[in-house]
Order: sequence, then structure tokens, then C-alpha cells
Amino acid sequence: MAPSSSQEIAVLFPLVISLVTTLATIVVHVSASAAIAYFLLEEYRWRRAGMRFWRDVAIIAGSTLLALIAHLVEITIWALALDSSGEFAHFATAFYHSAMNYSSLGYGDIVMSNSWKLIGPLEAANGMLMFGISTAMIFTVMQLLFQTRVAAVAELHADFRTDRRL
Repeated sequence: MAPSSSQEIAVLFPLVISLVTTLATIVVHVSASAAIAYFLLEEYRWRRAGMRFWRDVAIIAGSTLLALIAHLVEITIWALALDSSGEFAHFATAFYHSAMNYSSLGYGDIVMSNSWKLIGPLEAANGMLMFGISTAMIFTVMQLLFQTRVAAVAELHADFRTDRRL
């Protein structure tokens, strides 16, 4: 629904497009989170998690990289939605604008018409939520690795005390 005057901002159509696009980004992020969980479970199954410092660094780095890839895919999904609006001559410009909105950086050097202006803050809200989910996932990975390391040290300490009593 286009605005009836040059000052009026369209709401309904950008809102619908934003909700559909947000659902797509949720699917991408849930998939990335599931992949991180599977990766971590495999590391535990092979008893590699929480045992060696550099292995834990690799697990955290892998989780972070997977989250970043998910964000880039999500920015691309938003860029495709923006590109289909007809506001941009090139996909690269739509991608740049999407990255500015999604990350909430918002240089403001590109401003969409009133027909599409509402997309920006809705994409920013989506990006903030997805960054929050990524932060929580990476924190959870670190917490599990830390708990595993502490439990292993406590077990060694208990074994050491038991051996000294014998």
C-alpha cells in the first residue's frame, strides 16, 4: 500500500514484507544454532570439548564463524527483499543498505522512499534480535566448555587427594 501523499509513510506492505523476511531469518538462525549444537555434541562425544585450551578456542571460533555466516545469509535475504522493491539499481547497493540496517549502524547515506522507509527500522530490530541469539549461543558454548574444564580439574583434584591418603 503506497502512501497517498509524499509525506505519508507506507505501513502495511513494508510490515508484511518485513514479517515474512524476519521469519526467513529465524529459520536461518535456528538452523545455524542447531548446527552449532550438533557440532558441540560431536566434540563432547569424541571427548575433545573442554579438555584442551586450543581445541576449546577452535570450538568457540567455529561457533562464532557459523553465527557470522548466518548473519551474512540473513543480510542477503533482507537485501533480496530490498532489491525486489525496485529502490536500488544494483544488488550490491541493496546489500550495503541491508547491512547498515541489520547491524543498526545506519550511516544514513542511502534513504529509501516513503513507500519503503519502514523496512529499515524493522530490519534493525530483526538484526538486534538475531545478534542477541548469537550472543546467547556463543555464551552457552563457552559456559559448557568452562563447566567441563572445571569438572575435569575438580575430578583430578579429588583423585589427587584420594591418592595422597593411600
